[in-house]
Amino acid sequence: MRKLKLAVIGKDVSKSSSPEMHSFIAENMGNEISYEKVSIPESEFDMRIDGLFERFDGFNVTIPFKLSVIPYLKKFEGDARTFGAVNTVRSADKSGYNTDGAGFALMLKNNGVCAEGKRALVLGAGGAGRSVAKKLADAGAEVYVYDTRIENANAVAAEFCGVKAVETLGLVPYGIIVNATGIGMHKTEGVSPVGEELLRLCEVAVDLIYTPKKSEFLKIAEGAGKKIINGEGMLFYQAYYAQCLYFGSEPNEMQAKKLFEKYQEKNL
Repeated sequence: MRKLKLAVIGKDVSKSSSPEMHSFIAENMGNEISYEKVSIPESEFDMRIDGLFERFDGFNVTIPFKLSVIPYLKKFEGDARTFGAVNTVRSADKSGYNTDGAGFALMLKNNGVCAEGKRALVLGAGGAGRSVAKKLADAGAEVYVYDTRIENANAVAAEFCGVKAVETLGLVPYGIIVNATGIGMHKTEGVSPVGEELLRLCEVAVDLIYTPKKSEFLKIAEGAGKKIINGEGMLFYQAYYAQCLYFGSEPNEMQAKKLFEKYQEKNL
């Protein structure tokens, strides 16, 4: 089997755990890869995207390029088409996929969280927020999306059945609150997108951020006695599903769970 050259691209992926996770997954699945981090200023994306197709066999896409990459693809499949956002690209055929939703759903499942019948609030209507909103709705939740730009939230609500946009964040009880804004990492580390008053009314707080492992959002929720989940599991599972796409293997939820448990033990 030939060695695949892979990467993660985003505005700032300097703290990304993707290389470690992908290398671990590949090694434990009997595959061979190299994996790089490529940070790209937003102003340079258009001029650099062609070079990425030439340089890498595939690449994972993160903030803020999950929508920007679509015009450069020849096709996008499955959840990428449903969500209108791409996080996994195969260079050979310029095909795009989205494994965020599957990774998020498996993270909830493996943390014992059932969304069916619950009110869920998704903070952020970008690529990850769209995926999360759709998966929660598919799982039977009553989903509300908030974004500082109401038109973004309205667009998600208009596209997906069972999703509604909210213009302001009132003190409403939610079963699940998901931070998909990116607030709490990099330059906003130590900042939470919402305050204690709202988090006290939820049951489960989920932050898609994984660095730091306990964001201010999760610290506040934990202090209020709530169940908290950080985004490391979602990142790992979406990486697992991405590698299945790169290598043409059939994904298996139990295999993914065991690999993540082994990864966590390794990184204690």
